Amino acid sequence: MTGSGALEDTTRSVPEPAVRRAVGLAARLAAVLAKRVALLVVLLAVVFAAIELLPGDAATATSERGEGAAGVAARRRLLGLDRPVWERFRDWLTALPTGDLGTSARGERVSDLLSAPLPNTLLLGSTAFVLTVLAALALGTWAAARPKGVVDRVVDLTSTAAFALPEFVVAVGLLLVLSLWTGWLPAATVTGADGTPAGWHMLVMPVLALTVPQTGWNTRIVRGALADQAATPHVAAARLDGLPTRQVLLRHALPGAWPAIATGVATSTGMLLGGTVVVETLFNYPGIGTVLAGAVADRDTPVIAAVVACSAALITVVLLLADLIRARTLGVRA
Repeated sequence: MTGSGALEDTTRSVPEPAVRRAVGLAARLAAVLAKRVALLVVLLAVVFAAIELLPGDAATATSERGEGAAGVAARRRLLGLDRPVWERFRDWLTALPTGDLGTSARGERVSDLLSAPLPNTLLLGSTAFVLTVLAALALGTWAAARPKGVVDRVVDLTSTAAFALPEFVVAVGLLLVLSLWTGWLPAATVTGADGTPAGWHMLVMPVLALTVPQTGWNTRIVRGALADQAATPHVAAARLDGLPTRQVLLRHALPGAWPAIATGVATSTGMLLGGTVVVETLFNYPGIGTVLAGAVADRDTPVIAAVVACSAALITVVLLLADLIRARTLGVRA
């Protein structure tokens, strides 16, 4: 009995590596999240300051034709534009955690203004994101199967060319081929009564315009990560053991390449969201890109800041997922 009790006490006193790793990971993620929240606050402050430096203001931009100076001055007071910009930013920022995104220059609640187009943008962006990841993994792995072969060189050349093409160039090319020349797809997005695209075919050209450049970028990331893993001892040993190339890539090289791939994919999320604004405008897609374009014309600071905050929140979530993948992969490897 005494020996059993001593053994139990010794077992309890031994620290559990899994618990310590989990606590350390949570602490690191909390620190990273705090830094990104601080960066977001700085970015939003820059947005407020930049719009303040533009000529005119929201009261002037949204004034009715023939409206006198007294009417514009009254609207300026109503919108709080007669107050210092730092006060307006403070009030908007402190209300943000409660879900209050402020009021637009035209008197609408910003949350109501974004409630319809935001899901459309998320649909467009998430579809392009999933297709980008799948295409990049397939092409990068295919190229890595035979280094310096014909497929590898072709994939390297086409991925470089695709990444060099801006989204609006790809969009214009798709409009010419799929709409003007063949008539297969409408040039502009047709929406239903609920404000969403009328059918899945309305997403084809916008999704392709976003997917092509980002696939080029991420294919190079996947190919480079697999090339780095090919030089590691365990992958070289698997190859010397005579394992099939497919098995070596999928079971030995790809798991070690996940941290670099996840980081590359997460980094491209910001570029994809930036391209979404351009693509939505070109295809008249009912997303936040159209809302943002109108808000810039109206000098509508709350709307612009709300779009930036929503985009930054989405990017932060994707970056945190990439951090978790990196931590889990490196922890398992350790």
